[in-house]
Amino acid sequence: MTPSFPIRQPCPPGACTCGRERLLETGGDLRILRLTRQEERRLLERLENIASLADLEHLQRRMYEQLGIRVEIAPGFNEVRSMRGFAIRLDELPGLCRKTRQSIPAAIRRGLDRHPEIAYRLLDAHDLLRDA
Repeated sequence: MTPSFPIRQPCPPGACTCGRERLLETGGDLRILRLTRQEERRLLERLENIASLADLEHLQRRMYEQLGIRVEIAPGFNEVRSMRGFAIRLDELPGLCRKTRQSIPAAIRRGLDRHPEIAYRLLDAHDLLRDA
């Protein structure tokens, strides 16, 4: 099955375990293949430049609607002393490149570093600052 929209170019052989070819053969959820390298750069730039918690939540919804990528952001198991203390998890998704799986959480952390008030709102949303 050949999609009617531009799709991501394949990774070099042996460099990735995304399962892109298997996804194309089975014809599963092809939304993730819309994330071309150029679109990935735009997405990462947008994640780095989040302005509020509502903006971050909006991006999470749009990523799921358009690409099928579900991103969960929560305080880590231990203390949150820096942005690395947040657990940012992406669901397993066939066709999602290994590098993209690493770069999305990194971009979100950079965005939280730029705007620490968003991190405080995230902590508050998880009821960690209720007594503060």
